[in-house]
Amino acid sequence: MSEVAVKLGTGGRLVIPGEFRAAMGIVPGDVVILVLEPDGLRLLSPQQAVARAQALVGQYVSGDRRLADELVADRREEVDAA
Repeated sequence: MSEVAVKLGTGGRLVIPGEFRAAMGIVPGDVVILVLEPDGLRLLSPQQAVARAQALVGQYVSGDRRLADELVADRREEVDAA
């Protein structure tokens, strides 16, 4: 199942069918990310959102660079220069 019609409830609430929740690895109480796109609304699990962000950054940064390490090194240089 990849498509289902659901009814918008009071206060704009949607019920995500159990099969969809299971496929996404989410359970009641989990945080999900909604992305408004030109062609509709996308629902992502936090893991999917992280993977999407990593893929986006990966387009601009080579795989062997470690941006966090570069940031820490930059901050240490700033402290040493002060």
